[in-house]
Amino acid sequence: GLKRLKMKLATFSHSNQTRVGAVVGQEIVDSTGLIDGLTTMVDFINFGERAIAAMDQRIAQGSGRLDLNAVKLEAPVLQPTKYLAISLNYADHISETGLEKPEFPSFFNKQTSCIIADGEPIHRPKVSEKLDYEGELALVIGKRCRHVPVDRAKDVIYGYTIANDVSVRDWQFRSPTFTLGKSFDTHGPLGPWLVTADEVGDPHQLDLKTWVGGELRQSSNTMHMIFNCYEMISYLSTVMTLEPGDIIATGTPSGVGVKMKPRGYMLPGQEVRIEIEKLGALTNPVISEPDSTVQY
Repeated sequence: GLKRLKMKLATFSHSNQTRVGAVVGQEIVDSTGLIDGLTTMVDFINFGERAIAAMDQRIAQGSGRLDLNAVKLEAPVLQPTKYLAISLNYADHISETGLEKPEFPSFFNKQTSCIIADGEPIHRPKVSEKLDYEGELALVIGKRCRHVPVDRAKDVIYGYTIANDVSVRDWQFRSPTFTLGKSFDTHGPLGPWLVTADEVGDPHQLDLKTWVGGELRQSSNTMHMIFNCYEMISYLSTVMTLEPGDIIATGTPSGVGVKMKPRGYMLPGQEVRIEIEKLGALTNPVISEPDSTVQY
């Protein structure tokens, strides 16, 4: 057994290189040269206990440290093969929508091109002002797996991060799949880092809060999920192979902008901040979609 499987892991850029590091206080311990072939978070996950043990040793030695403020944090997993999210998974959110409690978990895709990091701007698209936030716990898959029983699902979770399931409400409700309204560029903030499952402990006992422009909008706890993390993994893995680095966002509690009177949509110039106990905070400014995004 290892001394600890407890670790905060970040993907970060420094001097034109992107790599993985462990966050220790206000420093980041660089994994460069740790193990041959380890460059991305998915590599780190795939190396399993070997990577954690090697990183543990480097942390103990005190080498390879950079000031956290001197690096740019990236999304913890830059290009997961899948980013799935569940809708209507908190009782309070279901009652605010006036919809029925679902019999089965209902999932949609966020296209992975929407992913951005802590601190990066969310664009309010030119085509809609109905830009909404959803603070969520996201889990990161640690093993290639299929047909995972609920009582073993814990073993395939590598860790957790914070997700903002940004939603363009009019585009979302145009389609029963939600996917387009959930996948605009920049509408997948993830971060600030990944916290290993051992460090988090029970994922169903975490306070979750969302602020928009300094105003507290969401305040709940993951204990109020209808389908828990393990049930979601079991259900999804009935259908598809889950792979290391895959992201599953576990739903949002009540307090979303679309249900406020007047509507509390995000405005350019505001900042949205999501805090989840043990995971830190994910903060993103909101700006008008610039003219400079990729054009045909």
